[in-house]
Amino acid sequence: MTVGLCRIWLRLPENHSLKGKRQAVRSLTSRLQNRFNVSVAEVDDHDLWQMVSIGISCVTNSERHAHEVLAAVVDYVRSQRVDMELVDYRTEVIHPLNKERF
Repeated sequence: MTVGLCRIWLRLPENHSLKGKRQAVRSLTSRLQNRFNVSVAEVDDHDLWQMVSIGISCVTNSERHAHEVLAAVVDYVRSQRVDMELVDYRTEVIHPLNKERF
């Protein structure tokens, strides 16, 4: 079992309220969940109108597949969401310490 993690920081330059931010985040998270079969949640910057920090995770049996899925998620956010500016992202792949336990 391999776990892929990604954190993405986005800026919403045209947003002017928390209500607008919630709508944009809800739309993005549901699209990512449906399209890539990943878990997604807003993890920070809850009170900032124009900043979004989301966490994405996937569980797979291959490090290569985890990297591919997370790279596809980042590319999708970068190219498809013109209302959001990708500020930064970080990815990490975690392997179990002892494969026999799982």
